[in-house]
Amino acid sequence: MPDQVLANSDLQSALVEARQAYIDRNPKSFARHQEASQAMPGGNTRTTLHNAPFPLTVVRGEGCRLWDADGHEYIDVLGEYTAGIYGHSHPVIRAAIDRALDHGWNYAGRNAYEGELARLIVDRIPSIDLVRFTNSGTEGNVMALAGAKVFAQRAGRAKATKVMVFHGGYHGGVLYFVSGGSPVNMPYDYVVAPYNDIEGTRALLAKHGEEIFAVLVEPMQGSHGCLPGDPDFLRALRDETRARGITLIFDEVMTSRLSPGGLQARLGIVPDMTTLGKYIGGGMSFGAFGGRREIMELFDPTKPDSLPHAGTFNNNVLTMAAGVAGYGEVYTPDVADALNARGDRIRDRLNAICAKNDVAFQFSGIGSMMTAHATTRPIRTAADIASSNQDAKELFFFDMSAAGIWIARRGFAALNIMIGEAEADRFVSAVEEFVTARKALLQP
Repeated sequence: MPDQVLANSDLQSALVEARQAYIDRNPKSFARHQEASQAMPGGNTRTTLHNAPFPLTVVRGEGCRLWDADGHEYIDVLGEYTAGIYGHSHPVIRAAIDRALDHGWNYAGRNAYEGELARLIVDRIPSIDLVRFTNSGTEGNVMALAGAKVFAQRAGRAKATKVMVFHGGYHGGVLYFVSGGSPVNMPYDYVVAPYNDIEGTRALLAKHGEEIFAVLVEPMQGSHGCLPGDPDFLRALRDETRARGITLIFDEVMTSRLSPGGLQARLGIVPDMTTLGKYIGGGMSFGAFGGRREIMELFDPTKPDSLPHAGTFNNNVLTMAAGVAGYGEVYTPDVADALNARGDRIRDRLNAICAKNDVAFQFSGIGSMMTAHATTRPIRTAADIASSNQDAKELFFFDMSAAGIWIARRGFAALNIMIGEAEADRFVSAVEEFVTARKALLQP
């Protein structure tokens, strides 16, 4: 029997054992899942958090640690998919929320925090002259596209009704292109281009340019596997869209954490609009869209023919107060630089371990975001990500859970500022234990 067939057979056996150990170790989480399934489809209200055979139930978080219903303790390297950058119950943010609660909430009026948070964002993100708040990054992208479409129409581009997006892109639950699109996507006419392919994208722009009102792109694709955008590719998008009068939108819902001014500042590439979300709300529900003054002034209610943008909780007191404290006092530019430098060091250590053991396993990403891939191919394209052995990645997830490391089922990690050297070393050691123990199953 060929070695590869033997390895695949052994991998399946190891995966079966790991799944069963997970089931045996977590009876209370299983019971909670069964209870939830009586009132929610599949016991779920957020698809990302489902994993087979059942997801664990978290009952407490403190600092950089989590505890599940069965009493197991984990080092949290997932960081709520980039939203949990402050760890759990950060004292500065907790104090800000307590102060806000002391004065009541749900005002149906402006509050003292929203203008301050807006100013913090405008001062830090290069592309944002003006900003408006939403309740999620998904909403931010929906509103950015709506504004960009009207901006094109009022500029005389009547034929511009299409949006260019990219294979592997994720811009929220209704703008999902990771696996070829979603039946619940917004009903735009999409031109789906190949990410990191300059010539392929240029050809599509040449063909459809007059019909496209916006190009929506992540400067690093997050949900697709921390696939960094090649700087030359992103610069080509900037040049092409500027020449054609197309609004370039950077979805920095995840990547704004990667430098004090977002990944756009790190790269030196300024789009027309930027969407934000996740951690900027201090751990509360948050989203935003902003950009060039002439685009954002479409939403100015003091002007004739302004665009409506409603939302009961757009400026909710808890998010605004937590955001001012978190983004303004905790995640300062110095802290952002330090966290992302730590992430680069950790990813380098992990990849050095994989290389030393000559396994088909590696980590891609930038700064404090990274994803595991069970392949030897450099991670530059969608095809490289598709080459990853999904069974090996699932085994990695189960082994990390058993080792007390909280990570996404897809191998995604987003570090939080509460992770110190000891926790970083424990994460690296857990990966090393996985690589050495499973080496025979991870052969190229």
